[in-house]
Amino acid sequence: MDSTALLSRLAVSLAIGLLVGLERGWHSRSGQEYQRAVGLRTFALSGLLGGIAGALAGPQQPYILGTVFLGYAAAFAAFHWLEARGDTDTNPDRDLSVTSVVAGLVTFLLGALAVLGDVRAAIAAGVAMTGLLALRDPLHRWVATLSWPEVRAMLTLLAMSFLMLPILPDRPVDPWGALNPHSIWLLAVMIAAISFGGYVAVRALGDRLGVLMAAVAGGLASSTATTLTLARLGRAHPDSCRLLGAGILLAGAVMMTRVGVLAMVLNPDLLRPLAPALATAALGQVLGAAALIVRNRQHHVPHLNIANPLEVGMALKLAAFIAAIALAAQVLTQTLGAAGVLVLAALSGVADVDAVTLSMAHLGGKSLSLTVAAEGVLVVTAVNTVTKAVMAGWVGGLRLGAIVGGISALTLGAGALAMHW
Repeated sequence: MDSTALLSRLAVSLAIGLLVGLERGWHSRSGQEYQRAVGLRTFALSGLLGGIAGALAGPQQPYILGTVFLGYAAAFAAFHWLEARGDTDTNPDRDLSVTSVVAGLVTFLLGALAVLGDVRAAIAAGVAMTGLLALRDPLHRWVATLSWPEVRAMLTLLAMSFLMLPILPDRPVDPWGALNPHSIWLLAVMIAAISFGGYVAVRALGDRLGVLMAAVAGGLASSTATTLTLARLGRAHPDSCRLLGAGILLAGAVMMTRVGVLAMVLNPDLLRPLAPALATAALGQVLGAAALIVRNRQHHVPHLNIANPLEVGMALKLAAFIAAIALAAQVLTQTLGAAGVLVLAALSGVADVDAVTLSMAHLGGKSLSLTVAAEGVLVVTAVNTVTKAVMAGWVGGLRLGAIVGGISALTLGAGALAMHW
């Protein structure tokens, strides 16, 4: 490594230490000056020390890094212990924490990683650690509000994610190449996570803001699952139809934006045929949601009591339905050939938009014309929007369905006009 690259990496090590030290120094600002074991300079030097140790060790002499780390850990922990003991003697009720010790050790290791490994990973980890440290009080308050069913729901979600997914085959298991168990179970996990995420958002942010934030976040993952979750709330809370309808429309707008960005990043030539229709429809849904929110302010927002935050059974049923649609669509495509592209898009739009979007982006301008590829993306988006309106009415009641369906019809019409303008 030349001197310029080394100096650059050491600067990153120092910057990581300064970032963490800024938060830790602010956190301990009420302590007496020059009698704190941790602060801005300490953490800055910790990051730089890790970088220097990594530079001295290199790939061939890792024992140097290990020796310096052990010495640093012992000294840092000892000074922190002396500080804590002194504070306890003068203030017996003072809370003690080992967080700063762990933060110091991680800062040292990130400084070494910045020199020896991936600089971007070191920076990202440093920012993430600083964020966790800064959010101490909100995180503690949130944990204090959790009940056992909520903890059990999170454990169930983690088990679904990290125990089942690795052992499921990540390849088609049917003769038509449509059913991928890994992808199907991943979808089930995603739907369960959206349901629980909406519950946490409502608990943390309140009924009105929680629903809207959950809708925006859900639209990034699965607007269909988000619609199903909010529609089920609409059945139990009919007075909140405007608020829940706004959430469904926002999730749809995020979905349209995500589809457009994904398609145009993979195939920039799709920008011209896709942008006018998708942008107009998404803007229409945002304006419709805003109008519903403004009108809902005049009414009381009832408490949205979600009894079961992790609907595993619902997630499995929807995943099975999507698997059936995927299988039927694959068979239909193989039967009809190129003429079945739009039929495939229409069938897939009942449950998902991403698979068709990826396919059209890759095939557009190659085995498919750009016009057909763009039409496939627009068809899957329109069908998915109509499906969510029907789902809102079927699951959430006629009033919610009328609100979502009416505004969705207007936005789709505006998008169609923009496409042919």
